[in-house]
Amino acid sequence: MTREEALDSLGKSFEEKIQSKPEFRGETTCTIAASDLREIAKFCRDELSFDYLIDITSIDNFGDDPRFEIIYELYSMPHAVRLRLKLHISEEVGAVDTVCDIWPTANWHEREIYDMMGIKFNDHPDLRRILMWDGYPFFPLRKEFPLEGLPSEMPDVAFTKITPMEGGPFVTKPSTATAKDREPRAHPPEL
Repeated sequence: MTREEALDSLGKSFEEKIQSKPEFRGETTCTIAASDLREIAKFCRDELSFDYLIDITSIDNFGDDPRFEIIYELYSMPHAVRLRLKLHISEEVGAVDTVCDIWPTANWHEREIYDMMGIKFNDHPDLRRILMWDGYPFFPLRKEFPLEGLPSEMPDVAFTKITPMEGGPFVTKPSTATAKDREPRAHPPEL
């Protein structure tokens, strides 16, 4: 099955449910409604042989409605075809159904999106933080989260003050030196 055949089959079966199907550099993105995700995902796996979920990505379009986008990168190993499914979620809803039972690799991807963006996945078997500690009240990949961080009330677990931007752990110092010489993590701290 070629990419075109897979997309034709998907288009014929879900013509009324695919909102747009733009193509860029030979890759196709099908925009779908969040309510149709599980039905389309099962069809892609069972009928079109998209047996591998490469990644799930989330985007914060702060200031727009719907605020969030979730993108599923699918791959068919038997046919060497890629497909991207994209859906939009408003901040008020803030949740979409899980696809862990369709592609087990979704488990960790969904947990990371929950941890960093705050988007919940309905019926997820273990939806808890994966990178930040339990009880952390913020979602660091949201656009309103400041680069320097926010003060924490958990001094035994995390920093209690805002991190200074210049010379901080992830920001280089401005100068005419090369990036290697400006990188703060490349130098031992001054005692």
